[in-house]
Amino acid sequence: MTTIPDPIAPAKPVPLAGRYNRNRSAAFIITILVLVEIISAFETSMVFAAIPTIIADFGSDAATVGWAVTAFLLVAAASAAVCGRLGDMFGRERVLVVILATATIGSLVSALGDSVTTIIAGRAIQGVAGAILPLCIGLAREHLTKDKVPVAIAIISGSAVAAGAASAYIAGLMIDHASWHMIFIVAAVYATFALLLVLFALPWRPPVGTTQKVDYVGTIVFAPAIAAILLGINKSSTWGWSDPKTIGLIVTGLVAMALWVVWELRVTDPIANVRLFTNRKVALTMLATLAAAVGPFGIGNMITPLVLQSPTTAPYGLGMSPTDAGLLALIGALIGFAFTPLSGRLTRTVGSRASLIVGGLLYVVVAILLVTSHDSIGGMFAMVTTASIATAFAYTALPNLIVEAVPVDNTSEATGLQTVIRTAGQGIGTSIGTTVLAASAVAGSIAPTVAGLNAVAGIIFAGAVVTVGLALMLRRGSVYAH
Repeated sequence: MTTIPDPIAPAKPVPLAGRYNRNRSAAFIITILVLVEIISAFETSMVFAAIPTIIADFGSDAATVGWAVTAFLLVAAASAAVCGRLGDMFGRERVLVVILATATIGSLVSALGDSVTTIIAGRAIQGVAGAILPLCIGLAREHLTKDKVPVAIAIISGSAVAAGAASAYIAGLMIDHASWHMIFIVAAVYATFALLLVLFALPWRPPVGTTQKVDYVGTIVFAPAIAAILLGINKSSTWGWSDPKTIGLIVTGLVAMALWVVWELRVTDPIANVRLFTNRKVALTMLATLAAAVGPFGIGNMITPLVLQSPTTAPYGLGMSPTDAGLLALIGALIGFAFTPLSGRLTRTVGSRASLIVGGLLYVVVAILLVTSHDSIGGMFAMVTTASIATAFAYTALPNLIVEAVPVDNTSEATGLQTVIRTAGQGIGTSIGTTVLAASAVAGSIAPTVAGLNAVAGIIFAGAVVTVGLALMLRRGSVYAH
């Protein structure tokens, strides 16, 4: 006799895939996210060491090969905001898999490239890696208990800085002992490794679906708008701030950005919730991010290798080789990274406001050391180490402040927008710094003077003071304290 199934009986639940049933310790999850974030930092910094070699191999020039940096920067900025939002909507793990696979392809395109154009194209594809940090921060908040989140975010954010310093040194070694192709091959291999970690080691959240629609118009408008602004800023040191190309790009980008904001305020499911900026804590944190990026972050990254590697016959300079200068910067960065857990614990106990103030005050010391100790290796090592410790507090406090202020569902989106602001600020700072140094050169010489160096230190000082001032305007206390 045939048995007819009872139509009222509940269907057996479909067993979830293994990735949804993984139980991982907090330390394991943080380690995985750090290892994944390293590829973003590596791909951001690695090409700087290869630029002189690529110029020589292809008989090109710095302006053309420099697009290998610019293309990555432009795509990374747009990707950070857009992919951060998509991760919040559809699952950060899923978007991270797509990004890592795309970054692998981009690395292979550059590695196999037989022209500067191909290398630049590959670097543009690699630029999607700019979204990795916001997604990793969102995953930390999603998978960890509340008390573990601030330390995790501090370590993940700090690893980006330490890995950036390490990548410049490692890339230099590979170029010296192999070829520039090798840095892209290593990047492809590591991106594949990170992809496997996400697929087979990281716990995943089951898909819950979403009723939200992708804001295609907002996405399409945002990418070229932010690209135009960043390109104008990035090229201002070459073209000049008064050049029609610079002004045209920045003004066009700002107009497009204004129209984008109007659209985002009207659409039901925006690609970026600009209303978050009406939150006082978010607004102050974004302003502090901009101040720190223009001053300490942007100018600090530019001036340190210049002082270390400039010849001793110049008005200032220690005459170090790129490898030795990279090693000194790496040691300082690793010392700074050791302080990132302390920044996270400070956030947990008294709030990220305190960590940002500590970092800002340490950057004031950095500016003073740059003025007083730029002529000695010991003094510069003290400056580099102090700057790294300052970064361990300030750089990691900023995303923690955003996490404290926004809902869980907006974590990657908000930290992605913060990444865009930081990227733009660093570009502005670098451009201002190089302009000030070039203007300080005496007639008949291209070497910047000590007066120019002191002026740059003054900008670092001012950025640090403004950052501390904005931090003091934030409300005291920790959202993690019981």
